[in-house]
Amino acid sequence: MLLRAEHLHFTYDTRTRSPRSSAGLTDAVRDVSMDVEPAAITGLLGPNGCGKTSLLKLLAGIVAPQRGHVTLEGHPLGDRPRREVARLIAVVPQETHPAFDYTALEMVLMGRHPHLGAFQLEGPDDIAVAREALVATGTAHLAERAYMTLSGGEKQRVVIASALAQQPHILLLDEPTASLDLGFQLEIQALLTALNRDRGVTMVLATHDLNLAASLCHRLVLMRSGSVIAQGPTRDVLTPANIRELYGVHADVSVHPEAGHLTVIPVRRV
Repeated sequence: MLLRAEHLHFTYDTRTRSPRSSAGLTDAVRDVSMDVEPAAITGLLGPNGCGKTSLLKLLAGIVAPQRGHVTLEGHPLGDRPRREVARLIAVVPQETHPAFDYTALEMVLMGRHPHLGAFQLEGPDDIAVAREALVATGTAHLAERAYMTLSGGEKQRVVIASALAQQPHILLLDEPTASLDLGFQLEIQALLTALNRDRGVTMVLATHDLNLAASLCHRLVLMRSGSVIAQGPTRDVLTPANIRELYGVHADVSVHPEAGHLTVIPVRRV
């Protein structure tokens, strides 16, 4: 497996959100094990506060587990220098708020930092990689636009381009379609599908959107209260029974004849 989590436990202080191991504090992740297969898209599903974002941070090495471990290409993630990890794993957060008024190209060039030495500036090769990432995400025409003037969907595609500029083996995305309208949601879905299909990009994404997960993900990991309740191929895991256990909702799950993938229609609270 490209990325593997084994028996992860992570606890944080509810007052500071900082990792702690003392008794009585909140368990964000409880004994979670999962594999990320190369060139696959793995979805993390679960209600608010179930531990999806904490698990993404553990997989990225942003925080360390109190127990358990994460291995990348068979080697402990914690043993690798942060710069090396950043060359292999890129993270796309829910929101990005730059401190300065950068252009879209400058935002994407930030993805080259793990490949630069101390005090080294981006060179022609880095600019070429950044522009290629803009092309791959359909944002080349936005290169000189101020990032903060872009629409929500344009911003998200630029942030994904910045992650691609890292040239990572794995892309971790936290709610990539959150707060986007339906058109932009479909746009991001199509982009991620193309990156996986055409470039073989391995992805793990946390989402509340069951239909996004159904259309995009090869595998799913269902989380509730910090624990995994089910994982496996999407068609095996995304069932009415699992949705009822996860959200307390009765839902109809069927293959849409035109879309060609599972669709989920919530019916009522159980």
